[in-house]
Amino acid sequence: MISRLKGKVVEKKDNTVIVEVNGLGYEVFVPSSVFQRLDAAMDPDGNISLMTHHYFQMTPSTATPLLVGFLNELEKDFFLQFISVSGIGPKAAVRALNRSIAEIARAIDEGDAAFLKTLPGIGQQKAKDVIAKLQGKLGRFGLIGDQAVKESPAISRQVFQQEALDVLVQLQYKKAEALAMIAGALAHNKDINTAEELLNEIYAASRRP
Repeated sequence: MISRLKGKVVEKKDNTVIVEVNGLGYEVFVPSSVFQRLDAAMDPDGNISLMTHHYFQMTPSTATPLLVGFLNELEKDFFLQFISVSGIGPKAAVRALNRSIAEIARAIDEGDAAFLKTLPGIGQQKAKDVIAKLQGKLGRFGLIGDQAVKESPAISRQVFQQEALDVLVQLQYKKAEALAMIAGALAHNKDINTAEELLNEIYAASRRP
């Protein structure tokens, strides 16, 4: 399976790019929320590194390999969560994810079916299905782009706290800011013992007045 591509972007159109790697051109489908940021992610020579989801589109007579590309693992993780909803395949998800991941994650967490219905291909019933499957599970994605909190001293970290710290750093928070968020979440909820619970608590805290 192809999990990563690094090469030169030689063509872009709609929601696809052609990435040339050692003389081979790979067609990669890219969600609009990612496509809009491709230029900023390229180096001066037009090279880019993409995380990829490699799957086969099945028909009664063929199995066509397809690639979906992302700029980081968090975007890929969100995509995999999204396609875990029954009836949403990879190509449908590429079309649907035309808003920022943070906006979509927050809408799911808040049960905002009206917002989800604005996504291409997501009707009333599908919006309800997405909320039923994913509500309460996407806190870390809602943190993307949020304002950071003030710095605090470093804390002693267990393994799950380090995992949460690594995710926050990937989300472009400074280490000291991330540590402050972790400390605040642990102070508010002392029963946290997994990275997922910790990130969800941090997200919940960012939404409190």
